[in-house]
Amino acid sequence: MRYLLPILVGCLVLGFWEFYVDYAEIPKFVLPAPSAIASALANDAAGFASATWVTLRITGFAFFLALVSGVGLAIIFSRSRAAEMAVYPYVVTLQVTPVVAIAPLILIWVGFDNVERALVIIAWIVTFFPMLTNSAQGLKSIDPQLHDLMTLSRANGWQRLTTLELPAALPSILTGAKISGGLALIGAVVAEFVAGSGANTGLAWRIIEAGNRLEIASMFAALLLLSAVGIVLFYTLSLIEWLCLRRWHESFR
Repeated sequence: MRYLLPILVGCLVLGFWEFYVDYAEIPKFVLPAPSAIASALANDAAGFASATWVTLRITGFAFFLALVSGVGLAIIFSRSRAAEMAVYPYVVTLQVTPVVAIAPLILIWVGFDNVERALVIIAWIVTFFPMLTNSAQGLKSIDPQLHDLMTLSRANGWQRLTTLELPAALPSILTGAKISGGLALIGAVVAEFVAGSGANTGLAWRIIEAGNRLEIASMFAALLLLSAVGIVLFYTLSLIEWLCLRRWHESFR
């Protein structure tokens, strides 16, 4: 029943939306009915599918780079306090600087012939910080006595990392991944709004084009697909988290 209740609420909202738009005679360029949105999506299914793939590809690349760089830098920070003190202020500076302010610079530096690469970098900037902070916190929260046990066992650095540090920090890493997954999509959308889409158009650029043409139904269709991508990413990462941690804690069983 708990799974059917959200579906029931969604159907009621869509039904009321359809009825109210027709009853109040709201113009389509102000608020289209759900049926008009579905029609716009069906009429240009191939175009929306292509745009979704572009946005999803940028999101995936940015998330992968954030995962690798965030966990990697967190490991370095856990090994060297000096490295953390030297680099962390610049990481914070990169995070607090509005990405819309530096996106034009990134586009110029990367080159207008490599717009998609610039989009990935912009999305990575938005995604990187939560991955780093959560991973670093997980690595720092390991019981010191466990480190002493590894020392008594004469474990080398690689053994300490693979058998103690990464497994113990895994819950924090997965939490950071869930946060960064959504931010990667947001970063991809912001990047497209600021830098465009180059030869291929993503969902954000489709929203801009539809807005310029007052094709509001197409705008809602693109927004619907963006929401669907975000939901799929979140629940995919939640499933990975459950599979990895279900034997560790009762809340995941």
